[in-house]
Amino acid sequence: MKFENSGIEKLKADLNRLDEVMTDYGLVRAGQWDYERVTYDRKFELKEGVFYLRVQGYSVEGDVDTFKATIQLMTPLLGKHYYPHGVEYGEGENFPSSLVNQCKKILENINTEISKFAL
Repeated sequence: MKFENSGIEKLKADLNRLDEVMTDYGLVRAGQWDYERVTYDRKFELKEGVFYLRVQGYSVEGDVDTFKATIQLMTPLLGKHYYPHGVEYGEGENFPSSLVNQCKKILENINTEISKFAL
């Protein structure tokens, strides 16, 4: 599921500041990066299954490995994890409305925080 028009996809921000804000809202980058891309995930374990809120981005300036990069964020996603295949984001997935609303609120808060220092 895509969170279209969240506002996040319009933001460019410093990687280090971005890491701080995302961590504050439970989204971790961990080892999910390469020289040009980053992925922040927040895991939700519900009775309906395991879900991930994912915010991805790519470097428009600098390299992620040097921690000196400007990141262009992309449209946030919500996916359901299926063992052992991975996460599915398709429209055919059923996402609990309470989870969707919780994710929207998290994304609104992130958007507000990042907008304060976005480039």
